[in-house]
Amino acid sequence: MATYKDIVRYYRQYWGISLLSIVAASLFEILDLVVPYVIGQILNVLSHQPLDAPLQGLIAQIAAITHLPLNQSLSLWTLLGMIFGVSVVRAPIQPWIGSWFHWAIPLRARRDRTRQVLEKILTLPLDFYDENNPGRISGRIARGITNHTWSYPEIAGQFIPKLMRVLGIFVIIWLIDWPIALIFFVSFVIIFTVSLWDLRQLIQREEILDRYIENTESRTSEIITNIKTVKAFATEASELERQQQRLEREMQVVLFRIHKGYVTLATWQRTIVQCCVFGVLALTLMATARGEISLGHFVTTLTVSSMAYAEIEPLSMVAEFFARRYASMLRLHEFMQQPSGADAAGLILEAVQDNPYRFSGHLELQHVSFSYGANQAVLQDINLRIKPQQTVALVGRSGSGKSTLVKLLFRYFEPQTGQILMDGQDIRTLDVARYRRRLAIVHQEVDIFNGTILENLTYGNPQVGWEQVQSACAIAKVDEFVEQLSQGYATVVGERGVRLSGGQRQRLGIARALIVDPDVLVFDEATSSLDYESERKIQLAMRSILGTRTVLIIAHRLSTVREADQIIVLDQGHIVEVGNHEQLLRYGGIYQRLHTLQETGELRV
Repeated sequence: MATYKDIVRYYRQYWGISLLSIVAASLFEILDLVVPYVIGQILNVLSHQPLDAPLQGLIAQIAAITHLPLNQSLSLWTLLGMIFGVSVVRAPIQPWIGSWFHWAIPLRARRDRTRQVLEKILTLPLDFYDENNPGRISGRIARGITNHTWSYPEIAGQFIPKLMRVLGIFVIIWLIDWPIALIFFVSFVIIFTVSLWDLRQLIQREEILDRYIENTESRTSEIITNIKTVKAFATEASELERQQQRLEREMQVVLFRIHKGYVTLATWQRTIVQCCVFGVLALTLMATARGEISLGHFVTTLTVSSMAYAEIEPLSMVAEFFARRYASMLRLHEFMQQPSGADAAGLILEAVQDNPYRFSGHLELQHVSFSYGANQAVLQDINLRIKPQQTVALVGRSGSGKSTLVKLLFRYFEPQTGQILMDGQDIRTLDVARYRRRLAIVHQEVDIFNGTILENLTYGNPQVGWEQVQSACAIAKVDEFVEQLSQGYATVVGERGVRLSGGQRQRLGIARALIVDPDVLVFDEATSSLDYESERKIQLAMRSILGTRTVLIIAHRLSTVREADQIIVLDQGHIVEVGNHEQLLRYGGIYQRLHTLQETGELRV
């Protein structure tokens, strides 16, 4: 559960320099009070009233050192010099001590925290991404980091230093007339206490709204991702209507429950402030009329108290901005507190690349069982041995556990019981990143990045030589369509490879897998969504790979697995048949029945 402390710790690497810059900014705000104080003393000089004792002593020392006459002229020049020092001299200094650090710190923190967010994204378990789509995740991250970045300059550069100015004003008024200072202090405590109470209520509403906005953005992301389906079913109007309703409800909450609350808060604040300013004016005027304070002190008290009450509005605005951003910042830290998955790989590149594993590809599953939940047993007591460079196919009805077995092999999940051995070693004892670099998989839907064909081909092995790229492309028949492109391997394929056909993406995926030179290569339903011609080309590519390494094929179309050395038939999480194509047809079991139904066109597994 994220709290306010997590927001403060966002800048923990910069606490030292933050404290220094905040103290410096606060001192500059306090130095601003010297001007109205000195102007009050100038009025005393001009009206032939005595200066405050500390100033009298300072001017006397200057007269003694400079041998100048102690008169009105020296007093005025001394006071004018003080104003020059705190205004003109400090002008070129303040931006570098204040503004520079107030932005340098959050910008550096944004860089550091964004890297940590990327680390979190890369180490979260796969089931987190099954429950949260990219729009929801990226929206939460972007809002959280952006609001952190914008909030720091306001809090460190304005809110805290201006509070210090108010405290300095209280001290000045206390030295002039403590009863007025006491009234001034009590009024501020009341205003801020009630304001914080109201802001707390508004923050709770902001948290609800932030979750609602996240859901709206999530749906928008889904519309973009599935835009072809939206257009195919002509549901544009209904999707627009649905989002319009959500936006209308969002606006009603923002306008009438949240924004109205802020306006109400500002209304009573401004009313109370004007009453307090008038009260200080009346009390100070009466004290001056009775001769209790000088004319200079009257002007100073009225000026600095007005300055203090004038700070309430900007302070309230900063507090309002922080309240509006608080929920999204908190949601970012909730995301960062998500536990990393057991499948998380190391993120130090040198550690992954140095001392790589090499396997013969001898796989063995011993009494492996796995379930996604208490009542969702997927694999039950699986025992299987795959020899090096053997081609093994997994077939069965949907939900029989084929893809789950591959997920266990890649250590996306771990079995509840049993173990998976690679060359006799339990894969759970191996470094997950170095282990996965010896595997490769071609999915039914090959993931393509928005870059060139060459960048996608070498994604898993950027240091590969050009000859190896050409060899893999020849095996996967990638060279056939690349030669027809105007830019060749430098052709940009677009977001998710939209400029390539399904068959082209599959062949690119096979070549990419071959380029990493894996010890175990998995085809996960690699031809199930292709037309006949594309399927034939993929099958030819696969045929040239068989026998060169351990190959595991998950197939919907049984025509893909005819040449496998061994076919494993799964049903309801159990291995029910084992053999090659001819043996299983003669056996007359599930495989033979599935084969017959596919041959007659009555079933696709």
